[in-house]
Amino acid sequence: MAQIKAHEFERLIAKGLPPQPIVLIYGPDRGLVAERAANLVAVTKVDADDPFSAIRLDAGTVNSDPGRLVDEARAIGLFGGLRLVRLLGAGNDRGVLEAVAELANNPPDDCLVLIEAGDLKKGTGLRKLVEEAKAGLAVPCYADEGRSVNELIDSEMSSAGLRLTSAARELLASLIGGDRLASRGEIQKLALYAQGKDVVQEEDVMAVIGDASALSVDAAVDAVLLGDVEGLDLSLRRIMASKTSVFLALQSCLRQFQALETMRASVEQDGKQVGNVVAEQGRRVHFRRKPALEKALAAWRMDALGQALVHLQAAILETRRRPALEDAIARQALLALAVRSARAARSQRA
Repeated sequence: MAQIKAHEFERLIAKGLPPQPIVLIYGPDRGLVAERAANLVAVTKVDADDPFSAIRLDAGTVNSDPGRLVDEARAIGLFGGLRLVRLLGAGNDRGVLEAVAELANNPPDDCLVLIEAGDLKKGTGLRKLVEEAKAGLAVPCYADEGRSVNELIDSEMSSAGLRLTSAARELLASLIGGDRLASRGEIQKLALYAQGKDVVQEEDVMAVIGDASALSVDAAVDAVLLGDVEGLDLSLRRIMASKTSVFLALQSCLRQFQALETMRASVEQDGKQVGNVVAEQGRRVHFRRKPALEKALAAWRMDALGQALVHLQAAILETRRRPALEDAIARQALLALAVRSARAARSQRA
């Protein structure tokens, strides 16, 4: 029985192949799941393209025929040595659980069963089964944040012989982290752009990732907070031009207004100053966005924020009911909020 913390994986495999024959790699960061699975395969030294040594199965096949996974795991290699059986897209399907339970009770010899899965709830199904098995090792993969983001940046920039200014690092860190492979790709793109330089500046990050959807989404949210209808319209057009769903801006706006509601409670109930409340957010808020946040926090009252959240939640529900109109629904909801934000700001000044 073994389970490790998300940040312990690299140190674990640095020591060699784990002793457990069943390894579950799971989590919401699919890119990190794929990357860690590839790293573990490399440690086995098994040729992933050799059909006699490596077998790939999908969850649908195993769910309909649980015995297939068991048979493959217990098969004897034609030329001896370690065999690798990979189960892709696993979840809590009955057939998958049945097969893994059988292997957990009677572990295979000279075979690593590598299971790749999405997000799994603690204490249930496949995750519980592997975590509690003596022959099992569970490896979680959560979205990069904080230390892991900076370690990824340092690793890629160091490999390219580059350094970043503090502002460039802060901006880059704020734009990546949702998916490990996507984040690594963005950093490598920046490193390629900055070849020939010693230090990467903030404008370099803006030049490479400046038109990415993340920046446009942040700009859209800030425009809503400031009541800048024209700025919002421009940001939304940029988002659509990048082939990104406007729904992302709607979702980000919901999170921002939820945070505003919490911060506003500190102002109204605890008597704190707006500037101090925003300052308490620290690195969670990029310095460029703090003025917009302060203005919104001063203008919006608790009751109005509650109404705004109901408005956003209703819009999100409507996009689910009518996916073909997702962009139009999200755009209309955001523009309506921007107008309300402008009115709130005028009332606050009056």
